[in-house]
This record gives sequence, C-alpha cells and structure tokens, in this order.
Amino acid sequence: MNSMHDIQDYKTKPTLETFGFLPKLSQEEVFRQISYILAQGWTPAIEHEHPSNAADHYWTMWKLPFFGEQDPNAVMAELEACHRAYPDHHVKLLGYDNYTQSQGLAFVVYEGRM
Repeated sequence: MNSMHDIQDYKTKPTLETFGFLPKLSQEEVFRQISYILAQGWTPAIEHEHPSNAADHYWTMWKLPFFGEQDPNAVMAELEACHRAYPDHHVKLLGYDNYTQSQGLAFVVYEGRM
C-alpha cells in the first residue's frame, strides 16, 4: 500500500498531456499511437516548445498538420526531424478530430531540457 510520502505532488512534477503520469512511451508504443490516430481518421500534427515556455505559451507547430497522411512511418519521421531540429524542446504529437473540432489525442513524445 502506498503511503502519502510515495504520492507525487503534481505541482512539483508537472505532467504533460495524455500520458503525463505514465512511464515514457517506447518508439513502438508511439508508433501504435500514430496508427491509432490515423485509424480514427484524425489529422496528425506536431508541436514543439522550450520547457521554460511550455506552460505559458501556445506551442509552435512543426509544419502544417498532416492532412490526409496515412503512413505512420512518415509521421514518425517528422517527429524525429522536429526533435533533431529542436533537441532542447518538448515535442508533442496531436491527433485532430475534424468531426468534433477538437484534439482527440495529444502527448509529449520527446521531453526537452531546461
């Protein structure tokens, strides 16, 4: 049984998006999330921001959303390209649901350094 000392305070350890409380996802797990986004008919998009601004600003979009993209490998390659271009930034994957006009899924794939 967990004691109160084992519970993390959300104010001292900020979390980022959908999977913020879980261990970091493997590349295979990220690939499966991309496949899920595409299977739902959602539009994948990538955003990035420096950790010091992540809570205070809208994140910068990496290219335009990938309208009509059906290849998870292409989305994975863009995630990696964004991370290479901005290694100190958080890099987030989003799945935009055109029907509900909202984000169906969003999570940080790469965490930047302060």
